[in-house]
Amino acid sequence: MSRPLHPGVDARADKGWLIANKWLFARRFSQLSILSLFLLGPWFGIWIVTGNLNSSLTLGTLPLTDPYVMLQSLFAGHTPESVAVTGAIIVLFFYVLVGGRVYCSWVCPVNIVTDAAQWLRDQFKITGASTLSRKTRYWILAATLILPVVTGSITWELVNPVSMMHRGLIFGMGLAWFIIFAVFLLDLLVSRRAWCSHLCPVGAFYSLLGTHSLIRIRADAREQCDDCMDCFMVCPEQQVIRPALKGYIKKNDTEVIGPVITSTNCTNCGRCIDVCAKDVFHFGLRTNNHVPDNFLNNTKQTNNSSEAEAL
Repeated sequence: MSRPLHPGVDARADKGWLIANKWLFARRFSQLSILSLFLLGPWFGIWIVTGNLNSSLTLGTLPLTDPYVMLQSLFAGHTPESVAVTGAIIVLFFYVLVGGRVYCSWVCPVNIVTDAAQWLRDQFKITGASTLSRKTRYWILAATLILPVVTGSITWELVNPVSMMHRGLIFGMGLAWFIIFAVFLLDLLVSRRAWCSHLCPVGAFYSLLGTHSLIRIRADAREQCDDCMDCFMVCPEQQVIRPALKGYIKKNDTEVIGPVITSTNCTNCGRCIDVCAKDVFHFGLRTNNHVPDNFLNNTKQTNNSSEAEAL
C-alpha cells in the first residue's frame, strides 16, 4: 500500500477532527502552559514559578532541577546547593517513572518549532536531503559532559536552543532568534527530524532515564493494523514502531515480542494513537507484555510464508 500524503485522514473521518488530534492538543497545552508559568513573573509580576527549565521554584516551596544541567555542573567542579539536589531527585524520579523523553514532547518549547518545520516539510513534500545517524546525539551528549571537565563551566548551556529560547523570551531574543531559526531550517531543509531525533543531547540524556519507565504506548490491537503507514509517517522516532506493531525480529530464529513500545527513544507523544483509524495504539503500562497465542501463530505463519516466497 502506498504511503499516505496526509496521515490521519481516515482517523479524522472516523473519530472526528478533535478526537483525532487530542494528544497533539494535550501536548501543546502542556508545553504552552509550562512556558506561560515561567513567563507570568517577568512579564506580569505574577510569580507562581521562578527560575527556568534548568532550575526553578514553584510557589516558593517545590524545587525542580534539570539533572542533565546538574551533572554538567558537577563535572565542571561546582558544588550544588542542597535544594538543587532535592530538585534533581524529584525530576529524576518523575522521568524514570513516566519515560524520560516525555520531556521532549510534553515540556520542551523547541519541540513546537521542530514540529512546525516537519509540518511544512510534509506540506511541500520535501524529501531526501542528508541522512544523519541517530547515534550522533549520544556522541554530542558525551562531548557536553567532557567539556565542563576541560573548561570548568557548563559550556553547552551557552548554545542550548531550549535555554536560549527561554532566556530570549524573558530578556529579548537577540542571538536566540538565529539559533532557533537555524534549528527550524535544519529540520525543514537538511534532514527529517534532524534536531530532536538525531542531534539533541538533551533528548539523548532523557532517553537514558526512561530505560524501565512504566508508562508506555502499547499496540495491543496490532492484529487490526491494515499497514496504512500513518503511524510511521507521524512518528518522530520511526524505528520504535515496527517491533511492537509487527511483533517479531528475525535473529537466528523467529523471536516474537510483545505489543509494548519499549524503546527509550519513544517520546510518548501519542501521535500514533491520534492518527490510527483502527485504534491499534493506546497508553498503558509496560507490564503484561505477553504475546497472545493467536498472534504468535499468525506471526509464525506470516514469517514462514515470506520465507517460502523468497525461495
